[in-house]
Amino acid sequence: MTALPLTTLPAAAVRRTLRTHREGPVLTVELNNPEQGNTVTDALLDDLMAVLQDQDPAVRVLVLTASGDDFCLGGDRGESARHVAHDPTGSGIRMSGTKARRVCEALTANPAVTIARVHGKAIGAGFALALACDLRVGSEDASFRLPELALGLPTAWGGLLPRLINEVGAARVREIVLTGRAISAAEAQSLSILQKVVPAHELDTAVADWARPIVRRPQAALRVTKTLLNSLSAASRLADVSALDAELMAAVVTESQLARGAG
Repeated sequence: MTALPLTTLPAAAVRRTLRTHREGPVLTVELNNPEQGNTVTDALLDDLMAVLQDQDPAVRVLVLTASGDDFCLGGDRGESARHVAHDPTGSGIRMSGTKARRVCEALTANPAVTIARVHGKAIGAGFALALACDLRVGSEDASFRLPELALGLPTAWGGLLPRLINEVGAARVREIVLTGRAISAAEAQSLSILQKVVPAHELDTAVADWARPIVRRPQAALRVTKTLLNSLSAASRLADVSALDAELMAAVVTESQLARGAG
């Protein structure tokens, strides 16, 4: 197949927190705030959603990657504190939680095949963004962690828990969530959090090896097959209460702030 020329997305698609580029039917979306560990903010969620909503139907593979040393160090705790300070009832936390769920759902339901290219740490919200993708490859130094409980928060972001239980199994997820320990790339592969682990310098090759046959598949068949896989996966979950994530997070955060004020 003749390689299509590299094309840059139009200026209107350049975002504050992301870098995007397209090579033929492959769109790469790069989290681009390395100084802050690519932490997830409302601005990043808005930018991600805008890219996903504006996506060209001709895109068949979407690669989610990140600049800097780490994939994503989780949510921006400073922004959460500002939300609560501005409105102690938790409306800002609910708004952020709703954005998170919609972005993760948009990644999962994306008509293109989504590939997470993970290096360094993927913590909390970063873990959730990677898990929302169809295929996940990590470098040998990649690691995953869910520290929310230690921070006094529920593990309720972007519909992470039902997806993780579906991919990994309830017993293993229970241990990961309650201990908050780090998961190495090798263990992540054994748990199906990652489907492939490679040396860091081979990440791009691994992504290309997946993308190459996918872009050759007939587009209608690819879209229907992905929809079928998502539907069968969702059917295996007896209950998916991820719509409550925003409410749960807001309730716990505001209660915690009130308790601190009372103290």
